[in-house]
Amino acid sequence: MIFDCAIIGGGPAGLSAALVLGRARRHVVVFDDDKPRNAVTQHSHGFLTRDGVQPAEFRALGRQDIAAYPSVAFHAARIESARKLETTFEVVTDSGEIFESRTLLLTTGIQETLPAIDGIYDYYGKSLFNCPYCDGWELRDQPLVIITEQEMGASHVPQLLYNWSQDIVVCTNGHHILKEEQKLFFEKYGIQVVEEKIAALVGQSGQLERIEFVNHPGIERTGGIVGVQWRHATTLGQDLGCATNAMGGIAVDEQGRTNIKGVYAAGDTVTILMQAQVLLASASGSKAAFGITNELISSYFA
Repeated sequence: MIFDCAIIGGGPAGLSAALVLGRARRHVVVFDDDKPRNAVTQHSHGFLTRDGVQPAEFRALGRQDIAAYPSVAFHAARIESARKLETTFEVVTDSGEIFESRTLLLTTGIQETLPAIDGIYDYYGKSLFNCPYCDGWELRDQPLVIITEQEMGASHVPQLLYNWSQDIVVCTNGHHILKEEQKLFFEKYGIQVVEEKIAALVGQSGQLERIEFVNHPGIERTGGIVGVQWRHATTLGQDLGCATNAMGGIAVDEQGRTNIKGVYAAGDTVTILMQAQVLLASASGSKAAFGITNELISSYFA
């Protein structure tokens, strides 16, 4: 069977696209290896009517909605390769199964790497997060830390976080990434900058309590924001020849089209953490589905 669309990734973007395409009576297969980036997240925020929903519950509810449309199939597998044939695309799963589709939608997302600090993953998703918009409300008015080794995170995030809490310490983990005028600017607003290397994070059951440094007095903090390094979860976009945008995500137009005809992308694969919210990922998946439907119509009536 040749599918109308193969969706690679079963997160919010992929599920939203599957719902729209299913309602359009398109034959779709969704590939999902059930290893989402937000698996550590306790609750997702900012999605109207679903504020605070657990990511696993959101995915389950999405699949429940899509189950009403029999032309959408789910396949629990990771796609290892994808290539363009003459008029279709071929994708191969990690078990060697081969599927063919007229279009592809890449919603494979991203993976992140945290600073190399012992135990930091124990707190990530519980009291340390990467997005103030997602978790700033829960951190409001607390003594917070921003742990980052990147200039952008050290200079911009404190100003962003300041409206949630004015008790902020910026820790660069031994990296000298701020200019003196930036430090003086933060000092004016009571934001402390500590450039010493972090020796340990102290707390219990994922709840941060204190940060210890190699050559600096420790500080008490109850949560905060961590700057991460990101990477694409797969190389499929690169393998297919998709161009990238200024952020390093896959470049698309308003309907999710890449520079490769028949290949679309949506979600974090495109935005790369700059707008990494469930609501925005879902919206981009829906828009990509419109683009895919229009392309299929044009092909049929050509």
